Order: sequence, then C-alpha cells, then structure tokens
Amino acid sequence: MTDTQSGAPNTLPEDFEAKQQAWYKSVAGVFARVQKKDVADIPLDVWKKLIKSTYDDIDINPLYTRADELDEVAAPGVFPFIRGSYVSDASRAGWGVTETFGTHGTAADVNKLILHALNNGTTNVVLDLTGDLSADDLSTVLGNVYLDLVPLRLHAGTDTAAAATALYALIDAAGVAESTTVELGATPLTSRVDGSDTISFDDAIALAVDASARPGDVRAIMIDGVALSNQGATDAQEVGMALAAGVDYLRALTAAGLTPEQALKQLSFRFAATDEQFEEIAKFRAARGLWARIAEVVGAPEAGSAPQHAITAPVMFSQRDPWVNMLRCTVAAFGGGVGGASDVEVLPFDYVVPGGMPGTSRTFASRIARNTNLLLLEESHLGFVVDPAGGSFFVEDLTDKLADKAWAVFTEIEAHGGFTAAVESGTIATALDASHERTRADIARRVKKLTGINEFPNLGEQPLSDDRRVEPRGIRRWAAEFEALRNRSDVYLAAKGTRPQAVLIPLGPLAKHNIRTGFATNLLASGGIEALNPGQVVPGTPEFDTAAQSAPIAVICGTDAEYGETGVEAVQALRKAGVETVLLAGSPASFEGAEAAPDDYLNLKIDAAATLAALLDKLGA
Repeated sequence: MTDTQSGAPNTLPEDFEAKQQAWYKSVAGVFARVQKKDVADIPLDVWKKLIKSTYDDIDINPLYTRADELDEVAAPGVFPFIRGSYVSDASRAGWGVTETFGTHGTAADVNKLILHALNNGTTNVVLDLTGDLSADDLSTVLGNVYLDLVPLRLHAGTDTAAAATALYALIDAAGVAESTTVELGATPLTSRVDGSDTISFDDAIALAVDASARPGDVRAIMIDGVALSNQGATDAQEVGMALAAGVDYLRALTAAGLTPEQALKQLSFRFAATDEQFEEIAKFRAARGLWARIAEVVGAPEAGSAPQHAITAPVMFSQRDPWVNMLRCTVAAFGGGVGGASDVEVLPFDYVVPGGMPGTSRTFASRIARNTNLLLLEESHLGFVVDPAGGSFFVEDLTDKLADKAWAVFTEIEAHGGFTAAVESGTIATALDASHERTRADIARRVKKLTGINEFPNLGEQPLSDDRRVEPRGIRRWAAEFEALRNRSDVYLAAKGTRPQAVLIPLGPLAKHNIRTGFATNLLASGGIEALNPGQVVPGTPEFDTAAQSAPIAVICGTDAEYGETGVEAVQALRKAGVETVLLAGSPASFEGAEAAPDDYLNLKIDAAATLAALLDKLGA
C-alpha cells in the first residue's frame, strides 16, 4: 500500500520452487484434458489464462502463495488503521447495525419503529427528514430513545442546519451531551455528483465549526462515496474521489480556524458495499490506510481513523426478482463488516421498488435486512475476530494494489485543482461516465452476470405496476437496461394477453440440442421474450412447418455437426414458411460459405441487450 507497507516477502521454503512447478504442471494437465491435447503441447504458463481483472484493472491470480506475502502492518486500532480503527471488548464486538427511519409513517409511527428495532438488534439510527418528517418532529421521533447510547445520523437535505439545532436541544435537555455520538450528515461536495439535496458548502463548514465546540462526538460532514458508486465509480474511484473530497473539506475547515485534528474529527465516510466480496473487504481496508496517510501529512495521524459507514450498494439492487437482493446484500454486508466498517446498513431487499414489493409489509422487509446483519454477527460470530481477512496473501495483495489505484485517482484529481475543481471542469463526471459504460457493456454482453436479470430470469414473475417501475433518482442501476426490456414485455402482455414470442427449432435429439435450446430460452427470457419449444423437429415435416408458423422469429438450436448436416435446409424451410427473422444459436463460423444463412446469431459474444431490444422492436413490443 502507498507509504504504509512494503512489498518484501519473507524467506521462502527450500522446496517452494519445486511445489510451484508441480502446481503449474497440474494446471497444464487440466487444460490438456479439457482441450483433448497432449500435456506436452500445453505451456506451463497456461495458468495465466485463469487470471481475472477487476474494473480497476487489478489482476486477480488463481492462487496466492508465500511469494505474495507482504510485511505485516500495524495491529488493529493502531495507525495506519488498515486492520481496523479500533478494537472493542466482547460486549461490543463487531460492527454497528444501522437502519434508516422516516421514509414512511407519521412521527409517532416512526418512533414505534425505532424502539422496536432497537429492542431487536439495531444499534445505529439514521433519521431521514427529507420526506414527510421535519426537524420539528424530532422530539416525537426520538421519544424514549436513550440518546447517549444510540449513535444518531441525520439525513435532512436542505434542512440539515435546522435539524441539527433541534437535535442539539433534545440532547442538551436530556443532559447527555458528553456521551453522544452524532453525525449531521452534510454532503455538499459529493451531492454535486449525484444531484442529491443538501446544504451549501459554506453552511456545512459553519456547521462543522459550531459542532467542533460541542461536547461529545459530533461530526457535521459526511463524505458520501455512495453518491460516487451510484454514478458508476469503481472501487478505486470511490475511494480516491472520496479522499479528494475529504482534503477539500480539510482545507476549508482549517481555513475557518479549526486545527487539523479538529477538522479531521468533523468528517466521516460512507462507502457502498457490493456483492464483490473480496474487493469490498480490500476497499474498506485500503480507504482507512490512505485516509490515515492524509491525516499524517496534515500533522494529526492519530485522528485519521474516521468512521466508515457501509451500506449495501444501491446500484446492485434489482426491481425484478428482488428476492435475489437478499443474497447480494448478505455478501455485501459480509464484505463491509469483515473489511472493518464501523457500521453496516443492509437496505431492504425491495429498496428500489417504489413503495416496496406488492404484498410485502415494510416490517418484514426491515426485519430481513436487520437479521442479515445479526446472522453474520450473532450466528457466524464474525464480530469476535478483528480483521479476519488480515494475513491472507490474496486480501493483503488486493488491499495494497487497490490502495495504489485509489491513490492514483486521488493525485490526478489533486492535479486538476482538487475535488471541487474536478467537478466543475467535468473531470469527475467524465471518469464516472466511462466506468459506468464499461460495467453496462459487460452486463449487456452478459460478461457480468446478474441472477434474475441477464441470467436465469423468471418470466412467470408477477409484473410490477407502472408506478412501481420508476427508476430511483440518482442511481445508475446495473439491472436497469434489461429491466427496461422486461417492462416492454409487460406492456405487451397487458395489451395482447401473451408475452412476445420466438419459436425454437431444435435440430437433432434432445441430448444434442438441449444445451443450446436452454441457452436460447434463458437469453430470450432476459429480454422478456417467451421461447416456444416444440421439441425436436425435422425440416420437411408437418411438425417443422407447424413450429415455423407459430412465431415471426425462429431460433435454430443444435450442435455444429447438426448444422453442417441440416442447418441450410432448416434455414431454407423457415424462409419458405414465411418466418420473418431466422436466428441461430451458435457462431457465424458454423455457416461460413453456406448457400443460405441465418439473419443473425445468438452466442456469448453478442451485445445481448441491444440484440433483445431489436427483437422486441420486430415483435411490436
């Protein structure tokens, strides 16, 4: 990691080289069997084909060994805090369980929800005052809440200052100011990226100066990496840009009269946790180490352990088959918690469905989200081990490389004059647009797989009503493009009584066509198109003609060998039957030089989203 640990491995065992060569040969042997070649014809470095790259262009090796070992970093709770900001006793082991309240219900209703949640495992409370509730409701909302025991964070948008004043009054009246942990949640810089409401930069600085004079742990400003993630930021971009925003705040706070230590204690971070488990563990560890380095540079290293709030990344949530979001959130919460986040907020599984999933109560959705955290903490006992990933050759290496990438993002923004200048010049927007497009393209080509969306979609799922298919503000969701196709299919279903349909033309027996009929069915369904499968058909038979006339689009499915024997005949027969569009599950190479060829091909290399959109156009959906 940049300026925090060296890359010198420990001494390797004498037989290390021999064992490594043996592993290379074993991998080559597997490739030889798969490719049906002699192992002597497989190079020993074939293992490099197993290397995967992240969206930050960090190579992930298939195996990590002592050769990848880095020097051990400082213990948890010690600068540079890579292994954790603190070590708590067994009674407070693990991370905080955070929940947001105020998105629905009256002040009295919200108070009941908060008390119920606190009695059932929630430890940290976020108050959303951007909807029906306001600062005037705080006394009711926080009734019977022990303000000295529950860390509070505000999400009040443009009313942050008024909410802070009201909250201070409640705390002072209770006489617990010395023991409170409060965050006012002002986000003027990162809100410029996603367009979310907040107070002005100058007002946030003034709020922080006032907060620094109060007793207890009061922080006015939150650097919201989630706003960056929602616009497409990679892990390195999220961390690097958040660091740059943090430095802009430090400059302004110290210019306003705060010492570096006081300024650092006015800042906290919130990061998105996706379902990329190991990358998220590394992200939280790297972010702590880099922020500690910045604190060291400004002269207050021990104040560099700012709170890190983790939240299950909104970009990964789907409206379709939202139950799968529970699985995504479990992995994300694991990554954030094991990565050392101060607290983790698991969003309800139907978070991006306006009003929630039909027929699902809000209490159920909240309970499932809360229990996801509690199962990791109480059942799996993850909280009793500080930095459980520490010492892993893989995680340490990934942390180090991710930190270098994030630091490069940070220094580039600094070269453009800092975060504010980079926002105003469009530098940050351009970078986020590029990374979003890279992810979108991979999802469109089904390189990045989303269960229930571009893989294993459920066409029998009850369609959402129009008012529940609205895109959430300020989030470039991964599933959005495919779900837009499914929305078109739902509109067609409502008007016609059936889904848009394409017919499969299976050539050869089931054992030979089954792989490609399954592939085609899954692909078409991800775009809302129902695949009709008549079973094996033979060109020139009545069954073939009946199948051909059942839909305007036909997809030929079979083996390459079968295409060589009957493929041309099948294409000709389909055209004679009046099929408007003839597709083939496979590659163009299987029809190279043929006298009659399909109109297009369905395979793993296509832009599936674009292809499916074009097919829906042809089907009138």
